[in-house]
Parts: sequence; C-alpha cells; structure tokens
Amino acid sequence: MNTLPQAILKQAHSLPEGGVLSPKEFLHLGSRAAIDQAFSRLSKEGKLLRVARGAYVAPVSSRFGSRAPSPEKVIQALAEQNGETVVPHGASSANVLGLTQQVPIREIYLTSGKTRELTLGHSIVLVKHAPRWMMALGSRPAGAAVRALAWMGPTHVSKSLASLRRTLSSAEWQTLTTARAGLPGWMAQAIGKETMHG
Repeated sequence: MNTLPQAILKQAHSLPEGGVLSPKEFLHLGSRAAIDQAFSRLSKEGKLLRVARGAYVAPVSSRFGSRAPSPEKVIQALAEQNGETVVPHGASSANVLGLTQQVPIREIYLTSGKTRELTLGHSIVLVKHAPRWMMALGSRPAGAAVRALAWMGPTHVSKSLASLRRTLSSAEWQTLTTARAGLPGWMAQAIGKETMHG
C-alpha cells in the first residue's frame, strides 16, 4: 500500500478551503522525485488541483460535484505561506467603492511578491507585483481607495476623490490623507486639494 499519496491527501483535507500544499512539506517522507510523482498522479486523478508551480489545493466537494476553492481563499493561503501582502486590484476596488460600474472581466490581485498566474478550475487568476505604496494601507477601505485612484488615473482623480470623501468613513478618509506623503505626487496633490475644500 502506497502511503505517500495518502499522507498528502490527509494533509490536504485537514486544511481549510483554499489551503495550499507544497511538495517541499513532504520531503521527510521520500525522495523529491517520488513526492513530485505522487503530487502529479493525485492531480491527474483530480484529487488535487495544481494552482501554480509547487502549489496544490484540494478541490471542494459540494452537492453539485467538486469545484475549485474560491480564489480569495487560495490567494490568502499563498500570501500567508510566502509572507506576502495580497490585495484586490484597483479595478475591483473602484467597482466596490462605486467609482465605476465596470466589472473586471479577469480576476487580478496585487502582491508584494512576484507576478504569477494561478489556475483555478477553468479560470486563470493573475497575481501581479505592485509597488509598495499601493499596498501600504492593506485591504482596509483607505487602501482600496488608493488602488482605485491609481486605476482611475490622474484625469479622474478629483471627481473620484469627491465621491470617496462621501463614501469613506471619517476615520478612513483621515487615514488616506495622512498617508499621502507616501503616494505618487499627482495623487498626494489631489488628496490635499480635496481636503482643503472641507
């Protein structure tokens, strides 16, 4: 009885949805070649999904059959595993904050780590490296506002800020204005002007 695939599956099923497994975690159980082969076989059988090089997740079973875990959960697990910050892309932030009706066609996240594509079932999710200032305020509303403004661009910044001032709580607006020294010049200037209108 081959216990290596069983050990891998046991670990996979003990993780929450989207939990990521790496072949490196199993090096104590056999040679790298044997471990890679076990992962490869399990993904061919559909018992694991290969989301990126050296990263696998267990499919989620539901009454409608099995599906890929939600992208947010996989990305969160990868971020924790690699010590990265990962946040939604500016286009989704702009949509959530009501600055645009456009719904992004493709799922894109921004990361402090390297750019890569993840395969989740039939969809490809892009995790794109972004400059530090875009991630500085994390996933809180003020951070989403920074990414939304970056995506909207300098031509729409004043109109967007007037709208954000109405939708953000005063604490989040304060966080945004306090953070402007670390933002690009055009954005910092526009935030400063909007604050003066108050």
